Amino acid sequence: RGDCDVAVLPFENSFAGEVSSVTDLMFSGSLYVNQVIEVEAEQNLLGLPGADKSGIRKVYSHPQALAQCAEYINGHGLETRESSNTAVAAKRVAEKQDPTCAAIGTAEAASLYGLEILEPRINTSRTNTTRFASFSRMLRLDTKNKRKMDKHFILMYTVKNEAGALAQTLNIIGAHNYNMYNLHSRPMKELLWNYYFFVELEGDIATEEGSSMLRELAPLCDRLKLVGSFYTR
Repeated sequence: RGDCDVAVLPFENSFAGEVSSVTDLMFSGSLYVNQVIEVEAEQNLLGLPGADKSGIRKVYSHPQALAQCAEYINGHGLETRESSNTAVAAKRVAEKQDPTCAAIGTAEAASLYGLEILEPRINTSRTNTTRFASFSRMLRLDTKNKRKMDKHFILMYTVKNEAGALAQTLNIIGAHNYNMYNLHSRPMKELLWNYYFFVELEGDIATEEGSSMLRELAPLCDRLKLVGSFYTR
């Protein structure tokens, strides 16, 4: 609606994979990715002050955080309840005032809602990192920065239901010397058993090579969207 300049959303975790709801928004929405930031994600068990971690029976958190801590959750036989985000989970535990309930989230969430860290770093992976994308209404194709090896861009597209259609698109990408950093498919909600493809590539799309590649891809794709262009850090 134009109320904010940017929206920052997590779209991929190094352990739990993509945040599918955000990927779907990239495909169907009208915003563009202009920056990607990697943030180390430390998940903690948050409970009421004085609660005993051995007495916890139920944990609340975002599905991604629950997935990142699956080994701990399963090892302790805990029930899970999903929340829209980890801060909401912490707030709910604080409001319930039930010492058998805990949230999984950050130290900041614990401080904000008066909870204690009953056990730190319960995420399974010790290199747990989340990639956040900054979305805006405008697509930036910045050509001033010359660090071409650090430039990435994201394409999303559907292909015709024909033999070899996807392979043809990948061959075109390879022929233009763009390296695929990430490739996966997502189901299209409105069409049963139809999929769109998410491709993150290394290189600069704002070149003649990039324009030529897009022109060659267009006839093979029912839908083709340049979702974003950004420098990695």
